[in-house]
Amino acid sequence: MSIIREAVLHVANLSRIGLTEEEIEDTRKELGDVLDFMAKLNELDTDGVPPTTHVLDISNVFRKDVAGEGMDLEELLAEAPDREDNCFRVPSIL
Repeated sequence: MSIIREAVLHVANLSRIGLTEEEIEDTRKELGDVLDFMAKLNELDTDGVPPTTHVLDISNVFRKDVAGEGMDLEELLAEAPDREDNCFRVPSIL
């Protein structure tokens, strides 16, 4: 499928990308190749194939949110390179 030059320029403009003449032609060819591939995919018989969002059959992998025993505050803060009162002290990023 052939992509017109104006379509490439329009997409480049929307993307705020400056293209050289060579890049315009390369992009035009690459977009045409993508559309040709999509046309081939549309030729496949997908009747009876259920839609999927993932190639693997996975389920929710999250664990239950159950409260448990926490670490001792002094033991936890002993690992801090610097602390102030009962908090980790970190460098300012401003």
